[in-house]
Amino acid sequence: MLTSSKGPTPSKVVILLDVDDTLLDNDRFGADLAAHLTRDFGPDGQARYQAIYEARRTELGYADYLGAAQTFREGCDDEAALLRLSAFLLDYPFADRLYPRALEALAHLGRLGTTGILSDGDIIFQPRKIQRSGLWQAVDGRVLVYVHKERMLHAVQHRLPADHYVMVDDKPQLLAAMKRELGTRLTSVFVRQGHYAAAVRNTVIEPPPDRVIDHIGELCDLSLAELCSPALSPEP
Repeated sequence: MLTSSKGPTPSKVVILLDVDDTLLDNDRFGADLAAHLTRDFGPDGQARYQAIYEARRTELGYADYLGAAQTFREGCDDEAALLRLSAFLLDYPFADRLYPRALEALAHLGRLGTTGILSDGDIIFQPRKIQRSGLWQAVDGRVLVYVHKERMLHAVQHRLPADHYVMVDDKPQLLAAMKRELGTRLTSVFVRQGHYAAAVRNTVIEPPPDRVIDHIGELCDLSLAELCSPALSPEP
């Protein structure tokens, strides 16, 4: 992003998008990881890794696949399969897990405003996922990764100043938290993809998303006025 001597130059509209289950099918990655662990370590090994992963997620507040692998290593340090697990995680073909028209949507949104990635996650694996998927390049490196992104809106506004923001995410509760802080300066777009979105289908979200879409590719068909204007949508 262009900057002046006084800091970043505000863009009129900044369009921010989540990664997991918004642009990229992270549920599919999780299923592939479970299958890999079962093949190399058996069902008990897979269940042990999953328990470690869930415990770390609860403790840290984000998905920590690499940290879970380090803990999983204890007690089976002599197994050659551990090195295959490392390769699986670090070399996973995330570009093959992008949702249909995800890159097309980013290109279209880039013609409407300044696009950026705003993701939760760790500081090693999540950036690598974003790079390997091609999303990093698609937004020209405008990538922000925080432990809890809804708590970092002051930092987001400093890094990517704008008159108006659009946030696209698969978690309506997170969108509601951002909406409560930014108010009318934010248009919240809930994309109903992945298991988190399915889990809240009958949940009342307050405030509700400004717009609800079923697939990320639907953004390709919206003008800036349509994107930033609240739309009558079915309950999330």
